[in-house]
Amino acid sequence: MRQTLLKVLGRTTPLRVVAARKLIKHLALFSYPERLDIGAVERPHYGHCIYEAAKLAARLKYPEMSVVEFGCGGGNGLLNAETHIAEIEKLLPVKIQLYGFDNAAGLPPAEDYRDFPHYFRPGQFRMDSDALRKKLARARLVLGDVAETSKTFFGEIDPAPIGAIFHDLDFYSSTREALRLFDADPRYFLPRVFMYFDDIKGDNTWLPSEHAGESLAINEFNKQHDLKKIALNRGMPHSYWDQWWVDQIYIYHDFQHPDYNVFVGGAESAGHDARIELR
Repeated sequence: MRQTLLKVLGRTTPLRVVAARKLIKHLALFSYPERLDIGAVERPHYGHCIYEAAKLAARLKYPEMSVVEFGCGGGNGLLNAETHIAEIEKLLPVKIQLYGFDNAAGLPPAEDYRDFPHYFRPGQFRMDSDALRKKLARARLVLGDVAETSKTFFGEIDPAPIGAIFHDLDFYSSTREALRLFDADPRYFLPRVFMYFDDIKGDNTWLPSEHAGESLAINEFNKQHDLKKIALNRGMPHSYWDQWWVDQIYIYHDFQHPDYNVFVGGAESAGHDARIELR
């Protein structure tokens, strides 16, 4: 009965099912992986990236990993990430660090049309860093211009390898600078990093496109790097077919990472073999 219910909730979206998901989320029914699988958690896209990264870290026998959020604003994303991390650390033998990058002053002036000045104003999403620090249980704020903090972060903090990154900087120029984080030594990353880009999609006033914003920053990064690529996670619609965020999950691949070719397959790859045999 339990598995049948979870299957139905994961594959259909009538109003009654939506209501059931809300109830499951509110009461925290079932296990965390089961709730995550049907989207019955707050910000399932955050949970997905952190959980999958932690599973990869565990399979590679990394004792610790880090999660990064670029663009924290009022801090709701960091607070949510803390709840996911608390659940995931109970399930996997991986300790998880959390860092939030922000300038605390809100959006800077746009550089040009690529930063959407028709949609955003300077000073939006200002942070009260003192108030936020009092709410945070584990996250550490990294405050300043991302063009500088993305360069100094590793030398000043020496974090555990990064496994998940959430991008919510709105601008092309800021995202471009944030992606320079990947210029650091590969020891600071898992060989594949789960990424969520908040500003890939937008409304009919904003109108994001591949010619501006985060999409442009991703495309330029890929053109500039031969063996480091940021690619759409094409398996997402099969796992979360009715979720709005599935086409905003990307994977950073460092094909020269010392652990990139370490075998981490298990039940998934065995299942793939079985499907091949049935053809």
